[in-house]
Amino acid sequence: MSAKREKVADQRIYPNKKMKKTLLIKNGTVITASDNYKADIYIEDENVHAIGKNLNFNADKTIDANGMYVFPGGIDPHTHMELPFMGTYASDSFESGTLAGLHGGTTTIIDFAIQTQGKSLREALDSWHKKADGNAVSDYAFHMGVTDYNKYTQKEIKDICENDGIFSFKVFMAYKGALMVDDRQIIGLMKEAGKYGGMVISHCENGDMIDELVSEAKAEGNLTPRYHYLTRPEIAETEATGRIIDIAYQGGHPLYIVHLTCEGALNRVREATKRNQKISVETCIQYLLLDESLYESPSFEGSKWVMSPPLRKEKDRIALWNGINQGLLHTVATDHCPFCMDQKKMGINDFSKIPNGIPGIEHRMELLFSEGVLKNKISLNKFVELTSTNAAKIFGMFPQKGTIAPGSDADIVIFDPNVNHTISAKTHHHNCDYSAFEGWKINGKCKTIILRGTVAIENGQALIEKGFGRYIKRSAYNKKYLTKEEINSNYSRHCEEAQNADAAI
Repeated sequence: MSAKREKVADQRIYPNKKMKKTLLIKNGTVITASDNYKADIYIEDENVHAIGKNLNFNADKTIDANGMYVFPGGIDPHTHMELPFMGTYASDSFESGTLAGLHGGTTTIIDFAIQTQGKSLREALDSWHKKADGNAVSDYAFHMGVTDYNKYTQKEIKDICENDGIFSFKVFMAYKGALMVDDRQIIGLMKEAGKYGGMVISHCENGDMIDELVSEAKAEGNLTPRYHYLTRPEIAETEATGRIIDIAYQGGHPLYIVHLTCEGALNRVREATKRNQKISVETCIQYLLLDESLYESPSFEGSKWVMSPPLRKEKDRIALWNGINQGLLHTVATDHCPFCMDQKKMGINDFSKIPNGIPGIEHRMELLFSEGVLKNKISLNKFVELTSTNAAKIFGMFPQKGTIAPGSDADIVIFDPNVNHTISAKTHHHNCDYSAFEGWKINGKCKTIILRGTVAIENGQALIEKGFGRYIKRSAYNKKYLTKEEINSNYSRHCEEAQNADAAI
């Protein structure tokens, strides 16, 4: 069909729309969570329109992806942009943080709107929208952080789910006095959220155990960054993980565990599967690649890796990689929460005052490819599951996000596996003066990133600006997402309409 006839047909189907923006990706190797094939991808406006070999569309822009992988846009389900924490704020704004993510192939984030104790959930959500709306460069959604569950909070849950499209409610089992909730509150929240298809997601550490260990260390004059690690032992995470798994099991509730770090906690998940309990579990790229030896760094350097939970031992890294391939771990996030060194120095004389968090969103996908796929720890399909598809399915965005299929958002990463580069604070896009992975040599580079059909990053250059990102309302956890057959049916109906319009010309 000629370009002219294409336009006429398009106008017949969409008589009230201006002509579409089009993009054609040629000759790439398309990798999804289930497929691996060479194909062209034709995009109209914000969505994938057609996938096939030797597609003959006259597009506004054509990209040759020969020799490259074509992945779904990454989804980071755990970020903290502009988080107020320990008397300061995370140094990445929604603008700088989402832009850094885009450079690394992450086209959607799920950030945390965290309630201030004594205030409402709505106040927190309004505050986070004020930070993100009109500023985010990539697409974004929110989890709701619940730090004060009471009869007033309970009444807000229905509205948050049904009107705001937020169905994931985070609880903290640590940070007593600021964020931590008790078991009774967790039970109440699980029951209430469950009424509307929501679920609880949890930071699992025994806060009382940690507080006691911190008090003992400080009383003995042990104040260096190493004691952050020593006062947050594996057993504190293991106990809390097992406890919330049991709470969820008793009530028949779904559960998502954030940033699981260690063998002990993973074994609690493994034990739960023996009673047919399904738990969704996240780890983070730093826990797969770094270990506790960094806390022994000279001077105050160890503060760079102060985060909670802390980095663990080599045996824990081995357990996590195995847990991925055993189907026990489902997503790899970042818990991106950067603080510059001047902020870290708030705790130079007291490890308990070091702001917790590291930068990481820009390098998650490239690190996981280089250290996971290329070292035969995971497959290409598993890579896509971990970085995109599973998060989309768990958090109610699939198949709008998390895959490459007709009708899905055209969030696409064109990835060159033959480019080598080195991570450095001198070249990264995080608003942070150090890198947690300084000097790491990476094989593979996100070359072109497409967000909803628009080329966002090309050869290291940003082509979109703040405010391009869109807020994503999500579906309920227990809502069935579209099957491949349903997607194909919708696509076939669209093609039939196009053919009918063409025949009428």
